[in-house]
Amino acid sequence: MLHQPLLCGSRAATTAHSTLFASSLSGGINASRTSFAGNSFPGHFGLKLNTQASGSKSNKTRGVFNEGRNSGKLRTSNVHGARATEGVTEEEALQVIESRPSWKTFPGQAFPLGVSEVDNGINFAIFSQNATAVTLCLVPPESGSMDALDGSMIELALDPRLNKTGDVWHICIEDLPRSNVLYGYRIDGPQDWGKGHRFDSNIVLVDPYAKLIEGRRYFGDISMKLFKFLGTYDFDSLPFDWGENYKLPNIPEKDLVIYEMNVRAFTSDESSGLENNIRGSYLGVIEKIPHLLELGINAVELLPVFEFDELEFQRRPNPRDHMINTWGYSTINFFSPMSRYASAGGGPVNASREFKLMVKALHSAGIEVILDVVYNHTNEADDPNPYTTSFRGIDNKVYYMLDNDGQLLNYSGCGNTLNCNHPVVMELILDSLRHWVTEYHVDGFRFDLASVLCRGTDGSPLNAPPLIRAIAKDAVLSRCKIIAEPWDCGGLYLVGSFPNWDRWAEWNGKYRDDLRKFFKGDAGMKGSFATRVAGSSDLYKVNNRRPYHSINFVIAHDGFTLYDLVSYNCKHNEANGEGGMDGSNDNFSWNCGFEGETDDASIKALRSRQMKNFHLALMISQTDITWHEHNWDNYESKFLAFTLHDNNGGDIYLAFNAHDFFVEVMLPTPPTKRSWFRVVDTNLVSPDDFNLDGLPCKGNTYNIAPYSSILLEAKFSLENPPLTIVQ
Repeated sequence: MLHQPLLCGSRAATTAHSTLFASSLSGGINASRTSFAGNSFPGHFGLKLNTQASGSKSNKTRGVFNEGRNSGKLRTSNVHGARATEGVTEEEALQVIESRPSWKTFPGQAFPLGVSEVDNGINFAIFSQNATAVTLCLVPPESGSMDALDGSMIELALDPRLNKTGDVWHICIEDLPRSNVLYGYRIDGPQDWGKGHRFDSNIVLVDPYAKLIEGRRYFGDISMKLFKFLGTYDFDSLPFDWGENYKLPNIPEKDLVIYEMNVRAFTSDESSGLENNIRGSYLGVIEKIPHLLELGINAVELLPVFEFDELEFQRRPNPRDHMINTWGYSTINFFSPMSRYASAGGGPVNASREFKLMVKALHSAGIEVILDVVYNHTNEADDPNPYTTSFRGIDNKVYYMLDNDGQLLNYSGCGNTLNCNHPVVMELILDSLRHWVTEYHVDGFRFDLASVLCRGTDGSPLNAPPLIRAIAKDAVLSRCKIIAEPWDCGGLYLVGSFPNWDRWAEWNGKYRDDLRKFFKGDAGMKGSFATRVAGSSDLYKVNNRRPYHSINFVIAHDGFTLYDLVSYNCKHNEANGEGGMDGSNDNFSWNCGFEGETDDASIKALRSRQMKNFHLALMISQTDITWHEHNWDNYESKFLAFTLHDNNGGDIYLAFNAHDFFVEVMLPTPPTKRSWFRVVDTNLVSPDDFNLDGLPCKGNTYNIAPYSSILLEAKFSLENPPLTIVQ
């Protein structure tokens, strides 16, 4: 049986946990809702409880909605008149219960934003510049357990005279439990879409500064697809024990070998060999650390691990409503680890702890943790089909880029664009990054569509973006790797020219494209190929930038896999409902003679060689090179050979042949008393294609097969052993 979180109340009133008061209060922000206004002095609030239920009596379809005492009306929650709807049916009416918890409240404090524990209770603070009314919604724990499903949402309408400082709304509550409380906000304000407002007080919103998010407990649980997300907090758990001997790996950037992976997909299949309750979890990653070490990598780059709704496509009928978002590039909240990556449906508190266990274990193995972070847009989609969970309903005009008509700008390709260089949004992003470094000890960040972060509030490109500079100069982030994906969906391509302050590294898209073109046999690519494997000095030899500021890659989560790259000339994404419109059309792929799967042994062998060629080139791309080339001006030449020099004489000779014929080369003279040993020949069948110790080469020439590459190492031979110095 699924253990489900406490998110909504039953139809029965739970008066046993409340203290009765005989006060009469106003209806708060809306006469049709049982919220209330607070006293004009610090003291006891008179509270009215709303029992919350969805239109269905089944626990499996619970949501955070209002329920009527007498009759319920089915209605669709309008965002703004008839312009757009959230597409979620709610049963909403009143049920006023004259029972109230005896909580003592205070005006509270404006900072820090989010939930904090203070001397006199639990403080709540949220920013909204344009709101006219803010109501704090609370779901206290029942029977001290998150497994209890019966509860009531309590709504506290904040008094702007007492509970507002500047643009921050706040309240402090004494005697509120220190954990297992769920919370959110109803926020009202101007209804003028033309001025950029999208307020809708019918929706309970997630606090942008919530450190933990409660939602459905199991990934992809279709029965809970309309489940609401709420913030929660935990001040009861002891601080995480990182251990006395714990230390950060602190791997130099020039030595990084990064493995991009998705936490869930990495171990979710039964082929992982893991117990079912930890497959697809943070703990599952720990179990596979020996595999990661065997691969030879020293850093993992995790696809998004911030809270996201994997069933967002299934909220309304659309061509993708059969799909589950497994990648996670659709953030709900920037502070909370993805709760459904906890083992055994453990929820947000366990997710937080297990994330730390994963980081600690990876660090103990000498592996750094880099997060793929999405600050360019959120899950809230666009105006025609909005999915309002937080920022849009809190202050759309502040959090998103808008045009002069108050409409959302879309530089992310996902319907909205976060207003990253607005001072409030910039501080949110910086606070989020610092939180992941201080609380979770991550080692760096890869910024998805980072060119968005280089745009001003009106979307225009900035030469010196305040956010990019602040990240580069921040003291807390100073030890972190910061990596840009230097483009966006609005055409701002900044590979090699991303504002960097000598700190930012970049995903080198030109490296990917030039290697793909060379290996598939395009003419005129030898010079570009040479530039890329030698460190892309045309892009990264400016000021104090170095070759390691280029993150070299051939394939990634976007676009073709390595196998697809050598098997298809065109996209074949028919199954995903996108009609072939998704992804880039410029993949520079080659099917090696047949489109898709084939039983042709020669084509399969060629594809295997090509994949090994890509891998070898990626592993050796660096500087200090001697070229063995006198044919630079030949446009048709597709052969390149060079030597990587080692100060101790262990030189490496490499040759890449993208011709469809053999090329016989004269090998350079190896260093004194050394001989060439073959370590790699991609033309040979595994395991003969790789020999770590090397096999001695015979003669001073090597015949390199079509579409293949070799790596030779200069080593001492039996005839010329190294000198042994006896002192």
